[in-house]
Amino acid sequence: MARIEIVDQTLRDGQQSYWGMRMQAGQMLPVAEAIDSAGYRVVDLTGSSIFEVMVRFRRENPWKGLDAIRAALPSSTLRAGTRTNGIVGMNVTPDSIVELWIRTLAKHGIESLWIFDCLHDAENMVRVAKVARDAGLAPSPQLNFSESPVHTDAYYADVIDRMVAGGAAATIILGDEAGVMGPERARRWIRQSQERAAAGGVPLEMHFHNRTAMANLNHIIGVEEGVGIVHSAISTLANGVSMPSTEVTVDNLRRLGHEVAIDDSRFAEVAAHFGALADDEGFARGAPVEYSVAAIQQQFPGGMMGTLREQLKQVGMSDRLPEVLEEAIRVREEMGWPIMATPFSQLVGIQALLNVVQGERYATIPDENLMYLAGWYGKPPGEVEPELLERAAATQRGREMMDAGHAPQPSLKEIRASYGESLSDEELLLRYLIPGSDVDEMYAADNPIRPIRPLGDLAGLPWLRDLLRNGEARGISASRGNVSVTLRR
Repeated sequence: MARIEIVDQTLRDGQQSYWGMRMQAGQMLPVAEAIDSAGYRVVDLTGSSIFEVMVRFRRENPWKGLDAIRAALPSSTLRAGTRTNGIVGMNVTPDSIVELWIRTLAKHGIESLWIFDCLHDAENMVRVAKVARDAGLAPSPQLNFSESPVHTDAYYADVIDRMVAGGAAATIILGDEAGVMGPERARRWIRQSQERAAAGGVPLEMHFHNRTAMANLNHIIGVEEGVGIVHSAISTLANGVSMPSTEVTVDNLRRLGHEVAIDDSRFAEVAAHFGALADDEGFARGAPVEYSVAAIQQQFPGGMMGTLREQLKQVGMSDRLPEVLEEAIRVREEMGWPIMATPFSQLVGIQALLNVVQGERYATIPDENLMYLAGWYGKPPGEVEPELLERAAATQRGREMMDAGHAPQPSLKEIRASYGESLSDEELLLRYLIPGSDVDEMYAADNPIRPIRPLGDLAGLPWLRDLLRNGEARGISASRGNVSVTLRR
């Protein structure tokens, strides 16, 4: 029987899938010791998009939050992520900024780096992996699964062979963000990947979302094929758009006779904490889903589903989600079958939304989609619909991008000259990647990083619960007899 290690995704992908990346560092602190004592191989913690959300919507300094969590998890190996050619948002980021991001993460105690590029530019992934390795991080590039006419076994064999040949990967992650891989394809895909990775001495990890209720079974298949590292999340941030729960994952593998290197004695404490916080924040708790053919056709990943729901909710368009998802099936094919993970799930989703809302397909093509069509992200895996390329080339922005052929690559010296020579690396990254007004407001707020616990203890004081949940409330007044007291923020 095998020895299995667990990568915890509660704090990164679990909360990205269900909370839209809005989990604050202070909300992690009350259970940090319980997480740290579990003995996870890696605790996946953050990414650049989470940094953006913290600044824009929580007014929390993400570098301070990272430092607080690093101090609270002294025994854990912490992981962060990066795209090879992009950090915050859907834009293309210069190599100089990507490299600064990696080096600055290392300064703040990140020891493992998840690297992804859903166009599978393996040489670029190897380049970024070498930057990470030289900065002292263990690099883990990801091979992303997709169902399409172009994502064949031969396609994947070629990509993983190039990843292994690059010589920099500490592990390679097999990812199925959309959760669409059936058991027959899983066995074939995992077996092929395991054979090729093992030949180069590179261990594999499994990062499978559970959107079609198949990830638990695929975990077992992967372990049978020799994979010894499994990703999961605590139950209240697991399943559905997220990945299988750690509780069931551990129990399944132990019942099958495997040794799972984890202490599960405090899982209930962690699950209860995040479940109660989800109730306070108005987020859904993790829950299993049924097998859905529609989910397989749409192939939206868990994180994108959470983000898309939140975005539609903000503009009062939640009822249009099913229509947008159906349009996305058609858009993806016309765009050359990009894998439905960041940033391409967003590009397809936004384009589908515009097509539906505007009543004319491709009446508006966002800049990020023009970048994709111009090849700035890399070569699309399949043929792009010629009429779509013609429509993109008919716009001034589209012509400019296609004529340029690639994204601008300013040096770090040039970027510093524009933003200020005296800025720290941390502030330079924030100001380059996030609108300046948001960064200004975050610094002005100077919000402290302190433990945030659920409001469950206030069950007997519903008026106080309502007040604390109301972010717009600026004060409270109370009176008794001739005495009145007013407290204002």
